Amino acid sequence: MDILQLIDRLEELFNESKALPFTHNVVVDEDRMLELIDQMRIAIPEEVKKAQQVIAQRDRVMAQAQEEANRTIALAREKADQLAHKDNIVAEAQRRADQILSQARADAEATRTDADNYVLDSLNHLQEEIDKLGNQVRNGILTIENDQMRKTSTNSTATAPLPEKVEK
Repeated sequence: MDILQLIDRLEELFNESKALPFTHNVVVDEDRMLELIDQMRIAIPEEVKKAQQVIAQRDRVMAQAQEEANRTIALAREKADQLAHKDNIVAEAQRRADQILSQARADAEATRTDADNYVLDSLNHLQEEIDKLGNQVRNGILTIENDQMRKTSTNSTATAPLPEKVEK
């Protein structure tokens, strides 16, 4: 299951939970919460696989760009060789070949840069999603721990301060 769907289900569980009067706390169905956490643990490797697929796609794009650059360079050299055989235009052939080579290198570098930027954006987005998930899991754990501490504190006269939730 997609990690974002699991996060939506976690939020839904939170929204369906019963609020504790005079607090910002809610009572969460422990079994459903633990089931969602287990599913998230399973889904995160899938998100990592997606990131690896993005990297593999970047590598394919880069290989294609390199292959295209090599073909362009080979065509440029071939054209330069043809032009070099003509005595009157040897200088022009060399200039044109250098121009084609420079353009091919610039095009290949631009393609590599675009591929790197795409991968970087994808990985940054994935990192943000994983960070959000981690905060939500921590908040869920803190909520359950707070509930447990509250239950034990109602059985005793001493009250201990409860841990703070982590902000998104």
